[in-house]
Amino acid sequence: MDRKQKQRLIPYALQQKLPELVLKNAGVVDVFSKRVRKADVAIQDGVIVGVGDCRGREERDLGGAFVAPGFIDSHVHIESSMVSPPLFAEKILAHGTTAVVADPHEIVNVAGGAGMEYMLSQTENAGVRFYFMLPSCVPISSIEHNGAVFGADRMRRFRGHPRVLGLGEVMDCPGVLRGDGGLLEKIGLMEGGVIDGHAPAVRGRELQAYRLAGVQTDHECTDYAQALERIEDGFIVQVREGSAARNLDAILSGALKDGLDCDRFVFCTDDLHLDDVVHKGHIDHILRRAAALGMDPVQAVRCATLNAAQLYGLSGLGAVAPGYRADLVVLDNLRDFGVLQVFLDGKAWDGTVARPAALPDARLTKSVHVPPLSADRLACRCGKKFPVIQVIPGEILTKRVDMPLPGEGGVFVPGDDLLKVAVVQRHDSSGRLAVGAVKGFGLKNGAVASTVAHDSHNLIAIGDNDRDILCAVGELRRCQGGYTVCSGGRVLETLPLPVAGLFTDDASLDVAGRQKEISGLCHRMGVPENIDPFQNLSFLSLTVIPEIRITDSGIFDVLKNKFL
Repeated sequence: MDRKQKQRLIPYALQQKLPELVLKNAGVVDVFSKRVRKADVAIQDGVIVGVGDCRGREERDLGGAFVAPGFIDSHVHIESSMVSPPLFAEKILAHGTTAVVADPHEIVNVAGGAGMEYMLSQTENAGVRFYFMLPSCVPISSIEHNGAVFGADRMRRFRGHPRVLGLGEVMDCPGVLRGDGGLLEKIGLMEGGVIDGHAPAVRGRELQAYRLAGVQTDHECTDYAQALERIEDGFIVQVREGSAARNLDAILSGALKDGLDCDRFVFCTDDLHLDDVVHKGHIDHILRRAAALGMDPVQAVRCATLNAAQLYGLSGLGAVAPGYRADLVVLDNLRDFGVLQVFLDGKAWDGTVARPAALPDARLTKSVHVPPLSADRLACRCGKKFPVIQVIPGEILTKRVDMPLPGEGGVFVPGDDLLKVAVVQRHDSSGRLAVGAVKGFGLKNGAVASTVAHDSHNLIAIGDNDRDILCAVGELRRCQGGYTVCSGGRVLETLPLPVAGLFTDDASLDVAGRQKEISGLCHRMGVPENIDPFQNLSFLSLTVIPEIRITDSGIFDVLKNKFL
């Protein structure tokens, strides 16, 4: 707020002038005192100018409803919603989220700087306050084959953008611990902002060295012991509750039992499908769960607001107090956190979001370059011991299981809860691919495939027969990306995601509904209910999550940092 704005607003704070709007008879969620107090909230020019006994030109009686700061998602990949940022904004605003800190490394891995430009342009006036971290790992490591390189030289031109806050999750933890010059250059480039982390299962001296390098946050804690160690080492813990990775219960239960002060916690969704937003909620869902676990609801709201705002230097956001922006959410109670109304800059949100024109860039709309494949390319040799990827329900972690594969003539034939998985490089027409085996996914009589495959986003397919796997690959080539399910050599269902093969900007497409249908179809074909078929599939190629993954180069042991 500049000097002239302060001079203009001070008379309203003194009630020498009547502000344009006063929300009367509210239960104000005070994230500073961590109490709820009965008060009015006065607003002028989008700024809160008073909290207490206030009068205004327009007065709205809230009848005792609760007023909280708009919720902040501290770490999210918008692309995982499978819709463009404005369409995403419409869905999360309905749940009280008014600001997000996004890491666009999905689209940047596909399209480089053009992807970064697209995300910034699409979020200029999209209702939600969209802030971004510059992706740190594009490609995620030297072993990956993605669509672009986004080094420090290409980051530099985005560094001064007012909505760029720092460096996105530094996923190559081994590279940091080796003192990799390129990674440390990126960290140095963005010092002064926030350096986000990604350190699953990293403990002890390695974790402390990672912190020493400048990394400030981590969202990969899966239990309280990991979260506590990070807090003791000076990290902020981003407590995650997404579609595939759900860590809230384990972390908060331990913290509450231990009596830990939670001011070093912020909330995030990381990767959240749109159908989960529609049917479960967004940050409001996390608040409901936190309260159900026994967390003080005002403390929970603080984790969802002020803590995140202070972490990322979002001055003027995160509290209901004089001088803060009037991004507010009106709640029916602090147990269910039902959203009654949302205010953006002091104006009641009308349920719509402006949609700028999509960029006509072929790097965004023509990104699936896969040649026709033959069945012999999918052959996988059996061995006495083969490194199988074991899926873990409710987690994106996997386990390595060494076991013999069933087969004929020395070639793997899926069976006994073992499926074939293939990753095909889709950023050029090389046809480069690798094949492996997955246990616990459960699919029968068909195949599923996706061009959403973190973080290089090559085409990944899994099935119990080659015919359907090839059918699924061909369908995604045809529609230029998305999700598909095939059986009997034909396509059963497809969700097209033609923007970078990651999401759609088609407002007429019911993405949440289609996603629920296609996931339900997978469950009817044998995928267990406690496994999100496409979320779990999309993470099978992410080589920074233990224990074992598959890329277009082969099967990779994350713990040993080598291909098997």
